[in-house]
Amino acid sequence: MDKVGVIHGRFQLLHNDHMKYLLAGKERCEHLVIGICNPEVELTKYTSSNPHRSTKSANPLTYFERMECIKYAMSEAGIKQEEFDIVPFPINFPEKIYNYVPLDAKYYMTIYDEWGEEKLRSLKNDLKLDVEILWRVTLEEKGISASDIRKCIQEGKEWKQFVPNAVYRYIIEHNLDKRIKSFLDEDSK
Repeated sequence: MDKVGVIHGRFQLLHNDHMKYLLAGKERCEHLVIGICNPEVELTKYTSSNPHRSTKSANPLTYFERMECIKYAMSEAGIKQEEFDIVPFPINFPEKIYNYVPLDAKYYMTIYDEWGEEKLRSLKNDLKLDVEILWRVTLEEKGISASDIRKCIQEGKEWKQFVPNAVYRYIIEHNLDKRIKSFLDEDSK
């Protein structure tokens, strides 16, 4: 078991497959550092391998809102708050990652596409971090995506079954579903 593990994602919005990823990371380490990518607008940029990740509609939740969702969902999953931290993880500016995470940790990843391969090269080859691939599957095998859930919200379809209960409550209680719909409607024009 690793002493410290680091895992990262945008978590726009945190869904059940994200939780599978987070919990798989936590099973491998005593303390998990959860990095939130695109923590702010200035640390989000267009990438040719995954251009939609930089759009407003793909990033409707703030860093704080995503942090809260993760914190509540991890607690709901039985993970004690002292067993994890949540930090910014500016993957689009890898040279800044050192400011937020321990360098001697194990970095857990999943790979689905060219963007995953690009992140792997950056973390492993450029930053020389110790990376472990949790699983590598095709996009077709990936399962639910946050894009799918945001689209369900936009279209007024049921989406509760795709997210942890804590996340659903947080989104509804803070009217974030309305913001998500608004951003998607704006992009559709």
